Amino acid sequence: MATKTDTSISRRSFLKWSGAATAAAVAGGQAPVLHSLAYTGEKSTGSEPEYHFSACGMCLNKCGLVARVENGIVTKLDPNPKFLKSRGMLCARGNAGTSQLYDPDRLKYPLLRKGERGEGRWQRLSWDQALDLAAEKLTKIGEEYTRCGVLFTPGSDMQSQFVHWFAEVFGSYNVTTHESNCLLSRNRAYLDTFGEVPFADVLHSKYIIMAGANRFESIITPDSIDLMTAMKKGCKLVVLDPRFTKTAALAHEWFPIRPGTDMSFFLAITHVIIHEKLYDEKYAQEKLYGLDKLTEHVKKYSPEWAAKVCDIPAKDIRRIAQELAAAAPAAMIYPGRRTSDYVNSTQIRRAMAIANALLGNWDKPGGLLAARMVGTTGPELPEAPFYDDNPDDRLDHGSAHIMFDEEGSFKHTRDAIIAGKPYPVKGWFTYKINPLQSVANRRKTLEMIDKLDFMLTVDIAMSDTAWMADLVLPAPSYLERQDPAAGLQGSSACACVVTRDPVVPALFESKPVFWILRELAGRMGLEEYFSFTMEEYREQQLRKLPDSERALREDGVYYNPSKLYGIYEGKIYKTKSQKIELYNERYAEMGLDPMPVCKPLRENVPSDRFRMVVGRNAYFTHCTTQNNTLLNELMPENTLWIHPNPAKKLGIRDGGTVILSSKSGEGELKAELKKGIREDTVYMASGFGVLSEGLTNVFGKGACMAEILEDFTDELSGNMAMHETIVKVARKGAS
Repeated sequence: MATKTDTSISRRSFLKWSGAATAAAVAGGQAPVLHSLAYTGEKSTGSEPEYHFSACGMCLNKCGLVARVENGIVTKLDPNPKFLKSRGMLCARGNAGTSQLYDPDRLKYPLLRKGERGEGRWQRLSWDQALDLAAEKLTKIGEEYTRCGVLFTPGSDMQSQFVHWFAEVFGSYNVTTHESNCLLSRNRAYLDTFGEVPFADVLHSKYIIMAGANRFESIITPDSIDLMTAMKKGCKLVVLDPRFTKTAALAHEWFPIRPGTDMSFFLAITHVIIHEKLYDEKYAQEKLYGLDKLTEHVKKYSPEWAAKVCDIPAKDIRRIAQELAAAAPAAMIYPGRRTSDYVNSTQIRRAMAIANALLGNWDKPGGLLAARMVGTTGPELPEAPFYDDNPDDRLDHGSAHIMFDEEGSFKHTRDAIIAGKPYPVKGWFTYKINPLQSVANRRKTLEMIDKLDFMLTVDIAMSDTAWMADLVLPAPSYLERQDPAAGLQGSSACACVVTRDPVVPALFESKPVFWILRELAGRMGLEEYFSFTMEEYREQQLRKLPDSERALREDGVYYNPSKLYGIYEGKIYKTKSQKIELYNERYAEMGLDPMPVCKPLRENVPSDRFRMVVGRNAYFTHCTTQNNTLLNELMPENTLWIHPNPAKKLGIRDGGTVILSSKSGEGELKAELKKGIREDTVYMASGFGVLSEGLTNVFGKGACMAEILEDFTDELSGNMAMHETIVKVARKGAS
């Protein structure tokens, strides 16, 4: 790690500390590269290899894997052939798990900041010193500012549930999650249409429209794998995206839709399906609520009208609607995950959900599926204490019309902390999340941090967020720890349960967040709420699945043979009308548009500016794996995608350095001229332009997306809206 500490560890000494030096000698002295990464496939001279089941932690998919361990070193990660959710496969990110485990940049022991934030001066602490300090600081803030004076922000992880539980027993209802940056507007839209969030049965679909989602790069299992299989069986794929992604390259048709106009396209699709009566009238009468109102509503949204808005020819819109309806119910508008788009994202996704409803594809093969029974049970925990002096509600209460209280809105919470209203928040506990790289308007996040008295980060690496913290605690990788059971939905592939046990002992002084929270609870008089072990917690989770422990031990996964299709037969929908809601009465009662209304874009793109769009690729998970040695080789820095025509006007050449700026900030990176992007649009990958010198592979490389993006939010859910930023691009050195 390139940070300045009182007791430093070099990359060379890392080998000795981790025990990998011995293994490297056996392999022929391959230092300074860690043995696990330099493994040649030759048989070990020591004992026979051991094999351990686990679930990958390199992204949120939790794909099943088998770890090969030789002489105490993880030498290879293979897919678990019995894990159906990932179809027995493991992607590049999953294979790079060894690089995370043996990363020289890993945090190795508790660190206390010395000097100003961002200086990189740290003092090594013992665990007792670190935990005593953390307990003292959190208690002091709770007593002075109420327990809601501490914000908790866990990432997507199998132990994040314990951070939520600790926040509850500590007494703070100020919790924000990763989902408030990317998922909430989609979830809101489908909950308010179907009564639950669907899973796409891609494998059995005959026709798929994919708007924005980039499934051949942004991998979601089993959808990314099933999409290719479905296409081989004749499924047609139509992609709407301002840039020519790998998914667009493999699609049957790609339309570079004007950013922010997806709603116009889907309202026009709905117009055609209704006015050409391409839907099942019996199904509509039995299952749909508000069809008469929707019929009147979409009269004005013709393909001819939409073509002028979204830059897709009217004849193509009409044809696609007809083809989609002909393939129904085994057809879908893919629900997607890229929902952090615009200030009206919930209504955009509502337009997509309504079109799906007209296809009659809910709970049907090739359509949208309800959640299947997994069978895990919530452990019996004591009732959390009540604190009389706490404020009435969350810090961000009322900032969005229909926000999920359990997820919150990071943008609105951040604004409230900066303003100190409605009450002050002076502490921040983050776990496995990096808001300084993943949340729009990094300057505001830094301003928020300046308002804090104490910031504690638990992570495996010195992320930008850890770099600015007061106390940094080292967490183990997923291969080194014991985790609770996790129930997973795999569309038509499965409903299953996975868990983790250590494949190898934890390196250095790293400790799982569960252990950290138990220790803090004991120091703060809350030990009764963390009086259970991980084994006891898992036993509670699996108590109604009698065969699960054997299956997890022998196969690495447990399957619940639950019903797949027809789950809603004879049942009502979990909506106010008890039907699929094309017209949402609750919205109407709240003064919101009960059906999506297409409105002008918040801001059009001036002729000398561009709209910034974000998106995933197959190499990285959000902003967490860019420093991974194996993955970094695939993309050592980010570039700015820009079309050759505007680039020529600006004097920008391919590979030349440009200055990218917005109202929020600016960055410097290389230009990559791409014909596969709209002339009014630019794109950059996330996770670069880091502040932390502890990320040695990426420090000083590329520009930071969070620095450039302005912090708009979806009006209904509070979801961060990351496609609203208009940017200026200039050749470096241009006058």
